[in-house]
Amino acid sequence: MLKGIAASPGIEIGKAYVLEGHQIVINKEKITEGMVENEIKRLEEAIVRSKEQLEKIKEKAEKELGHDKAEIFAAHIMVLEDPVFIDEIKSRIKSDKITAENAVSIVSQHYVEMFNNMNDEYLKERAADVRDVSERMIKNILGVPIETLADIFDESIIIAKDLTPSDTAQMDKEKVLAFATDMGGRTSHTAIMARSLEIPAVVGLVDISRKARTGDIVIVDGNKGIVHVNPDENTLKEYEKIRQDYINYRLELKELKDLPGMTRDGVRRVELSANIGTPKDVEGALNNGAEGVGLYRTEFLYMDRENLPTEEEQFAAYKQVAEAMAPRPIIIRTLDIGGDKKLPYLDMPDEMNPFLGWRAIRMCLDRPDILKTQLRAILRASFYGNVKIMYPMICRAEEIIKANSILEEAKKELKAEGIPFDDNLEVGIMVEIPSAAVIADILAKEVDFFSIGTNDLIQYTLAVDRMNEHISNLYEPLHPAVLRLVKNVIDASHSAGKWTGMCGEMAGDVTATPILLGLGLDEFSMSASSIPQVKKIIRSLTFDEAKQIAEKALKMEKPQEIRKMMEEFIEKIK
Repeated sequence: MLKGIAASPGIEIGKAYVLEGHQIVINKEKITEGMVENEIKRLEEAIVRSKEQLEKIKEKAEKELGHDKAEIFAAHIMVLEDPVFIDEIKSRIKSDKITAENAVSIVSQHYVEMFNNMNDEYLKERAADVRDVSERMIKNILGVPIETLADIFDESIIIAKDLTPSDTAQMDKEKVLAFATDMGGRTSHTAIMARSLEIPAVVGLVDISRKARTGDIVIVDGNKGIVHVNPDENTLKEYEKIRQDYINYRLELKELKDLPGMTRDGVRRVELSANIGTPKDVEGALNNGAEGVGLYRTEFLYMDRENLPTEEEQFAAYKQVAEAMAPRPIIIRTLDIGGDKKLPYLDMPDEMNPFLGWRAIRMCLDRPDILKTQLRAILRASFYGNVKIMYPMICRAEEIIKANSILEEAKKELKAEGIPFDDNLEVGIMVEIPSAAVIADILAKEVDFFSIGTNDLIQYTLAVDRMNEHISNLYEPLHPAVLRLVKNVIDASHSAGKWTGMCGEMAGDVTATPILLGLGLDEFSMSASSIPQVKKIIRSLTFDEAKQIAEKALKMEKPQEIRKMMEEFIEKIK
């Protein structure tokens, strides 16, 4: 049995197909001045071939996987067309007198390391994009065949070190039962693709590609993050039953799509929303029954470019989401940059503790020109749907007051220009700093709503870096300190006649659902694929049952006791 990361739920049993890949040998010898022009030519020819290949893959993905998945390859083509990236490779060839393949390897590795050093999981996975494109370029420079999954003839479980977007886009999805990879995390392309195709996946297995052979019988348990290679007969029989039970469970979840997040007794209804990063994520949100967007991460508009996005560019993106979701609400978070997310075109300082430094609302208040441009775009989009604004990284009331004064300036300008907008749109904050949770009663006077960002709130409260594998066991959402802070925020908002949502990963964690429901959380916002399971838990409970569970959890002293209680409870009602 191998333990990895549960990336996409489900159980599958089948024969392994191990994606080996052709070995690449890079010539690291120096070249002469007279060879430079030929190496530049090799590079340029490889770029042309790579673009042609990616255009074909994009076209196939558009037809078979949908527009949003095809956009991955549009991004890959943009990498090949990026003058900064390509010029840097050419410069290396000329100045360092190295081969084209060596220059691509060195420059791309620099970008991969830059993304890998980021603490944001979504951005970290951008390294896979650069790795995929550069590997294709190098293979085309060397004339190495590019192996694909298009030629699989039998139903198979794909085993690999890692799967690139190109791999998954070219596969025959009727033949792929599941994925199991050495590398990857919950937000890797393999995980995202598996969830969108609704096939099981376990990633981060370290050495599954060495332990399995093509033809081996493999069990992939995407619910628990477990893979069995050549299991014994008893394990096989046990998993055949578990697989059938899970199929029945998923059919039951699909029937809930258009039903509300209402408790069994009809006493309490909560809003179940989706977190999105781009307009293309709306389709997945609606397909999973999202009643709104609880977090629209706008920073992705600012990345992979050489300058700040204009008001018009932002307005177009926000308007697209507002119209697509209308009349459902969308909460647009203002720019949350800094920490691990830096923009090359902004002069951002190197800091000892960037996560506690000049980031998010702090940076925006020091650069009101950036904030006002964004607020104008959001206000304009509010005319086309049910839009709300949310400020991140708030730790005191003065920040809200200052941000709102810039918002008022933007409103006055739009009125003077005769541009319509919703003058009564709600304004809230993310509660992700412990101080904000503690003084929630004070902050409630300045806002219309709270949204608890548990990812940062937990790591700041427990002083645990959530990306540090050495102390990952200490990162516990069900820690009594975290639960008490969440309760304090909800109670303060309700006392002030306001509402509280949650947009961190905890909102999609079914073991936390009964407690959060019992504490009075008004809105749960999560990855779209998590909505059906959370909805089922909510609809399985009466509000009194949820309140009793929350009260019991708050009286418990040890995090592991709370988690054990909740895991056992969820197992009974799933």
